[in-house]
Amino acid sequence: MQTRNKIFDDISQLMTNAVGVAQGARDEAETAMKGFFDRWMADRDFVSREEFDAVRAMAQKAREENEALKARLDALETVPAKKPAAKKTTRKAAPKKDSDKA
Repeated sequence: MQTRNKIFDDISQLMTNAVGVAQGARDEAETAMKGFFDRWMADRDFVSREEFDAVRAMAQKAREENEALKARLDALETVPAKKPAAKKTTRKAAPKKDSDKA
């Protein structure tokens, strides 16, 4: 039969507690560093990945629209210009006023 030694029990309990404290300190240090980094990034006006991707998509769409408009403009420039047919305009005589009748 094996007897339990109180010194070994106390040492193992102390080590278990030390590991728990170390883990808590590690978590707290990570949280502090993350907060510091987030504040640092915000102070420098960096954008998030989502904002960057949104602006990139808008730029891509604008580029595609510009290319389509350029192709349309090039097509219009290659078509020979047609002169519009001269329209005959007839002027109606202005109605005479009573003062003009005399």
